[in-house]
Amino acid sequence: MAVAGSPDSASIGVERPVQVLVRDNNVDQALRALKKKMQREGIFREMKLRRNYEKPSEKRAREKAEAVRRSRKLLRKRLEREGY
Repeated sequence: MAVAGSPDSASIGVERPVQVLVRDNNVDQALRALKKKMQREGIFREMKLRRNYEKPSEKRAREKAEAVRRSRKLLRKRLEREGY
């Protein structure tokens, strides 16, 4: 079974809802945990992107820019680890 948030879950279409248990009637703590889980899953980012229609050309440009940023960040971290 695929886990929500894993790369293959989107292609299969299997999504598990985000679930948080409320212990000892402590709703504030459960709400913080829920927000943290939603942040990790990327739900807030997804909602922001879906707020307005994004043309396919804009989507490609955004995804390409994100990929460039990720690769540069990885390169920076690798160089920092190796001591350059």
